Amino acid sequence: MPPRVGGVVRGMVNALGKLGIWAHPSLVSDELAQEVEKLGYGAIWLGGSPDADLSDVDRLLGVTDRVVVATGIVNMWKDDAAPVAESYHRIVGRHPGRFLLGVGIGHPEATKVYQKPYDKIVEYLDQLDEAGVPVEDRALAALGPKVLKLSAERSAGAHPYLTTPEHTRQAREILGEGKLLVPEHKVVLDTDPERARSIGRPRVENPYLHLTNYVSNLKRLGWTDEDLANGGSDRLVDALVLHGTAEQIADGVRAHWDAGADQVCIQVLNEDPLPVYRAVAEALLS
Repeated sequence: MPPRVGGVVRGMVNALGKLGIWAHPSLVSDELAQEVEKLGYGAIWLGGSPDADLSDVDRLLGVTDRVVVATGIVNMWKDDAAPVAESYHRIVGRHPGRFLLGVGIGHPEATKVYQKPYDKIVEYLDQLDEAGVPVEDRALAALGPKVLKLSAERSAGAHPYLTTPEHTRQAREILGEGKLLVPEHKVVLDTDPERARSIGRPRVENPYLHLTNYVSNLKRLGWTDEDLANGGSDRLVDALVLHGTAEQIADGVRAHWDAGADQVCIQVLNEDPLPVYRAVAEALLS
């Protein structure tokens, strides 16, 4: 039987801090990573299914001093556990305490071999166990109750994507206290609602409103077919993409904290993200 991991996983929680960023590796230059660290962000989450060699994790850890780099997420169907574990050991050997391996199952629309996803997750976590990747240094992409529960049992905790503070509240109830909970949330720094929605709606609609896992999760949260149609209702887009002033965006992040998030990683959709990182950090961390 796989190990059941309970109790408090505080080391990585403390290392991550309260605020992080989420971005594709191609958008995180060495200079941006250094500036984000100076601003007080605790983690850089690398999206876009990073390859098993995790070379961008190495790169960013090598040019920074304190910030944690996490994967959000390594896709279990795309990369086998063995080479990912090899990369994990290489990275923590060079940068102990600064890497969190986020793994997840992806989506049925994205792969032809997508079968029995829960069994695949368990098998993959078993393989990480066998390869010596400790539970406290890995997190699981999780939306629904069953996988959230598994993330509490078999990893440091959960990294939900495209969610709301209500999902965070429900996730915390399932995870219990002491387990890591880091939701991603998109942001647009713009006080014109229509302009902000014009930026945010395409990033919500494509591909997420066409992916079963996300649609099912939003419906569990009470969103209707009407909300999900035609690129998403204004109400849905506003819930999934924080916009307005930096302080209004900060209020949305605080809502996740109040609901039980340990950290919120913001995904900036503005063309130039650095001014947004600065403004949000000033609102939340100063």
